[in-house]
Amino acid sequence: MNTILQKLKTVHTPYDYHAWWQYLEAKGRELYGAKFSLFVEDELIVFKLIAWFLQDVEMTNYLGIHLHKGIMLTGPVGCGKTTLMSLMRYIPPPMQRHRLKSSREVAFEYSAEGYQVITRYTKTCFHPDSRIPITFCFDDVGLEPVVMYYGNESNTMAEILLSRYDYYVQNNMLTHITTNLSAQEIQERYGVRVRSRCRELFNLIAFSSNSADKRK
Repeated sequence: MNTILQKLKTVHTPYDYHAWWQYLEAKGRELYGAKFSLFVEDELIVFKLIAWFLQDVEMTNYLGIHLHKGIMLTGPVGCGKTTLMSLMRYIPPPMQRHRLKSSREVAFEYSAEGYQVITRYTKTCFHPDSRIPITFCFDDVGLEPVVMYYGNESNTMAEILLSRYDYYVQNNMLTHITTNLSAQEIQERYGVRVRSRCRELFNLIAFSSNSADKRK
């Protein structure tokens, strides 16, 4: 961690990234057990995420991250994507925290309830008292099944991402996702339009394809 931290110390920022690393490790032990720890090999990914969730203008500029976009966190199975996005919820104030939702659960909701599920995560996805858009992180995008509702087939996450893009343009509705898919696989699964919208919706933060499965 010292190498990355030494580089980050050259950036004029009011935040102590080492302290935030320690805070997230402590929160992780609280949530996942005493053996939890962040991995040194993931330090750049962790610091990029911390910078975004702190809305640290200087650091995100240095790291090439856009604060007006959400995050697409990619990597192989078991590398820690879901855990990190769960921990990042504890950096912003409560009203600014994203909600984490499995894409599989969204698909199953659609198969039971139909189109109102699409509107739940798009058209009506605003805080009722302020009309501020609600930020969602859809977890494991690409693992959800294509489902049917009264005989109508739906690629639910494609519909949600396309609609949330429209609300992003109109209302600054931010979205995060975690996925095992590459850009080409996203196009094959969801189509060219979704892949194109993803470029505008997300900062790509990627684990190495060789990242170890931390569940072992």
